[in-house]
Amino acid sequence: MSQEGDRVAVKNSALEEIRQNLESSVGKKVKLRANRGRRRVIEAEGIIENTYPKLFIVRLNDGSAVERMSYTYVDVLTETVELTFQDEPKEAANA
Repeated sequence: MSQEGDRVAVKNSALEEIRQNLESSVGKKVKLRANRGRRRVIEAEGIIENTYPKLFIVRLNDGSAVERMSYTYVDVLTETVELTFQDEPKEAANA
C-alpha cells in the first residue's frame, strides 16, 4: 500500500508543477499537438488564455470554427497534449 501512496503523491506533485508552469504562462504563444484518438491529431497555434484548478484554455489563432480548446493537466502529464512555447529561447527548449 505504501507504493500506491507514493505513486499518488508523485502524480499529484507532477500535476501541481504542470499547473503552476501553465499558470505562469498565461498570455504566452504556444504550439499545440493533441491526440484526439483514432489517428486524429490536432496541430494548432494559440495563446494560453486562462487556467483553472483542473483545466486550462487555449485560444486558437487559426481560422478554424473552434476558437478555444480546453485541456486538463492530466492530458499534459500523459502526453495526450504536447505544448511547445514559442517565446522560449532555442537553448532552453533543447535543455
